[in-house]
Amino acid sequence: MAHAEFWLPVRVYVEDTDAAGVVFYANYLRYLERARTEWFRTLGFARPALFADRLAFVVRALEIRYLRPARLDDLLQVGVAVVDLGRARLRLDQPVLRDGERLCEAAVELACLRRDTLRPVAIPAEVRRALARRPSGGRGIAGRGEVS
Repeated sequence: MAHAEFWLPVRVYVEDTDAAGVVFYANYLRYLERARTEWFRTLGFARPALFADRLAFVVRALEIRYLRPARLDDLLQVGVAVVDLGRARLRLDQPVLRDGERLCEAAVELACLRRDTLRPVAIPAEVRRALARRPSGGRGIAGRGEVS
């Protein structure tokens, strides 16, 4: 069983696979990014709103482990769970599952930056408040916090 605060369903298409018929390793990064983007959206922070405030959350560090291959037409669940919240950074766990089986796991550190200077800036109070009131049971497009 895997726990996350948010799950995004992702279907594997031909364009996602390599010559062996499995998901090309770099495409998992796209899936992770999509899940983070939709997770932020459920918190009330679509990219245009953050950009209007001259902020960006960028990947500062990423550790990823590929455990099992995903294949054409698989329906994956890509999760997001907050592990740690710092002054200007956010650490997340992001599992990728198929039918409850863990295929990939990533530890992602995001930095909050000013877009004009690309310098770290404190995560805004409204983002912190949204993170504090996020549902503990996990929700999202997939509608559940645990996938088994």
